[in-house]
Amino acid sequence: MTDAPDTLLKTPLHARHVAMGAKMVPFGGWDMPVQYSGITEEHLAVRTAAGLFDVSHMGEIEVAGRDALAAVQKISSNDASRLEIGQAHYSALTTEKGTFVDDLLVYRLREDHFMLVVNASSIAKDFAHITAAIHGVGDAFAVNTSSRYALVAVQGPRALDILQSLTEVDLAAIGYYRFETGEVASQRSTISRTGYTGEDGFEIFVPPASADRLWQALLVSGAEAGLKPAGLGARDTLRLEAAMRLSGQDIDETTTVLEAGLGWVVGWDKPAFVGREALHAQKSAGVTRKLVGFEMVERGIARHGYPVFVAGEQVGTVTSGTRTPFLEKAIGMAYLPVAACAPGTACAIEIRGRQTGARVVPLPFYKRG
Repeated sequence: MTDAPDTLLKTPLHARHVAMGAKMVPFGGWDMPVQYSGITEEHLAVRTAAGLFDVSHMGEIEVAGRDALAAVQKISSNDASRLEIGQAHYSALTTEKGTFVDDLLVYRLREDHFMLVVNASSIAKDFAHITAAIHGVGDAFAVNTSSRYALVAVQGPRALDILQSLTEVDLAAIGYYRFETGEVASQRSTISRTGYTGEDGFEIFVPPASADRLWQALLVSGAEAGLKPAGLGARDTLRLEAAMRLSGQDIDETTTVLEAGLGWVVGWDKPAFVGREALHAQKSAGVTRKLVGFEMVERGIARHGYPVFVAGEQVGTVTSGTRTPFLEKAIGMAYLPVAACAPGTACAIEIRGRQTGARVVPLPFYKRG
């Protein structure tokens, strides 16, 4: 990216990151910390203790009104009618072709009030898509409320203990993909047991003015437990180990939900939603390609955009790739023809003009015990 620093958006914690010596980089129109002490150190902290992330760049779009459920059902692939108040799920904003506008989390705040958490670089696009799609549904309206929230994530096996010392909310009683409201470090908060690292943890929504106080309180609370502030670099290597898809790389408007291996986020029994007919047709006919994981068997690191070969023929490109600090392997994901998707299938990644050996492996690469 070529954005000048003064043209980039800044989270409420921007000054804190700079004061702590974080390395800042442009990301999706935002000036964000990519690392503090180092990607490897931060990655390992999350796998073994805990990491603290500023994810306030994510967007929040709220849908409310008497027909809010009908509106959310139309625009998102998963079945929101199954959500209880205080529950969230992973879903997709889909095109008529069953491909991705974006992926998102859907929170049911009340019977007639939902919050959609979308990716930072897609907020404006997603909001335009949502408002157009729900037009005429009935009594339902969408509001971009991103400026009302800061979002901080505490992730890792020590996350619960670190956060529990700052709140009277019983965190152990919050189920996975459930959320509660209460105070954290004396700040009004929504505490969600969600994350993007493959570890247990929590994402905490607070008013922007409360973000810095919460951040500092968490650092103090987690100091003895090994909590480390972590940036986008570790967030990316962590999510790749857990095979979590990255919008704009692993999933986009050229890839369908089924091709991405995310058929479980489709409410197949829903009578109508954008992309339903295309996804049902593809499910009946079968996909011709799928997103698979691979690991390098020869020395080299696959990166986004590198060509993938099977039997000497280019059949795809790497969507995500890195060498991960915890598994200590060079891994990646790519869309391959279904005939080449079986675990153990030999393939090659072109790295600096040379086809370097790899093999297809099951996803996810890492799953916590």
